[in-house]
Amino acid sequence: MFEFSEEHRMVRKVVRTWAESKLAPKIDALEAGEPPYELMRDLAKTFGIPSMVKAAFEKSGDGPRPSGLAGAGDPALSAILSLELSRVCPGFMLAFGASMGLAGGAIMGRGTPEQRKRWALPILAWEKIGAWGMTEPGAGSDAFRSMRTTATPKDGGYVLNGQKTFITNAPYADIFVIYAKVGDGIGAFIVERGDKGLETSKPMRKMGMHSSPTGEVFLADCFVPAERVLASEGRSSGKDVFHSERTGMAPMCVGIIEKCLEIATAYAKQRVTWGKAIAEYQLVQEKLATMFVHLENCKNLMFKQLTLSAEGKSMSAAEASAAKLYCARAATESAMEAVQLLGGNGYMQEYRVEMLARDAKLLQIGGGTDEIQIINIARNLLG
Repeated sequence: MFEFSEEHRMVRKVVRTWAESKLAPKIDALEAGEPPYELMRDLAKTFGIPSMVKAAFEKSGDGPRPSGLAGAGDPALSAILSLELSRVCPGFMLAFGASMGLAGGAIMGRGTPEQRKRWALPILAWEKIGAWGMTEPGAGSDAFRSMRTTATPKDGGYVLNGQKTFITNAPYADIFVIYAKVGDGIGAFIVERGDKGLETSKPMRKMGMHSSPTGEVFLADCFVPAERVLASEGRSSGKDVFHSERTGMAPMCVGIIEKCLEIATAYAKQRVTWGKAIAEYQLVQEKLATMFVHLENCKNLMFKQLTLSAEGKSMSAAEASAAKLYCARAATESAMEAVQLLGGNGYMQEYRVEMLARDAKLLQIGGGTDEIQIINIARNLLG
């Protein structure tokens, strides 16, 4: 089974130092609505992501083939970044990944060399913010079948009409990858802020992931020239991104569970009731033990995907759905148990487990709900 190398562990230590020194002090401001993008640029610059990406484009002409957030060729590095950022602030990680991994990754995966250089490079180098527009009102997990946004051919391009909702980074994004119906198929289009007919909403108010701006995208006779149409495999492209989103969720869950377990264990050792630390009570021990089991299982699923990636493979659709289903549930359960174990303190923002619990819940919804993952698994078993 795959495990982090000594080099990986060193990188992890450095990322944790950045997250604890730069990200942690900003949580209250981010949760109150401060946009996270300058801090993301600081993160990218600190670890040389813009220089690395630009060097790859200069070397090959059309950039790296992304195998992770930064397209660095080592998916373990992306997993480490996701894990460590999620320990501190899952919302920040969600917005970071949506720009670089979803929007940037979609263009890198389906774009021509010219499209990659013009629109993916600025996203991957953190000169621009990206958003990935798939979900629509009334068409969440059933994104393709229920899609109502349309693209009509006209004058060397397409005219887009429709609405997208729950789109990460939408209120501030510069570049959007928008999916729309083209006849009986699905197309993927690059839309830029400032295009006539494109409007975005203010950030939505949400239960969790407050550090990740979410909004709506409105398209009213928005003309997109042919040079901004991605390869004619929009449905395939969307499914590829959904697959990557599902298999890439395990590191986020590992980070959330790991942090909750650390906080809960430390609290259980120092909190005294009836003359002894609550860690001595079996009910508390059972909670901690269950959280540890969840952590180990999620780590194993994360390492399974990393092992497959190192071999040029990936999980099957059923395996990806199973991984997302289990990890998302495990993260939410562990975070809620941490809140319960800390009692009144757990309900307060100071201890952060309440934020982790609110943020973890989205993982059971975004990228396909738990129920959709169960349907996917069953269809693969019975098909």
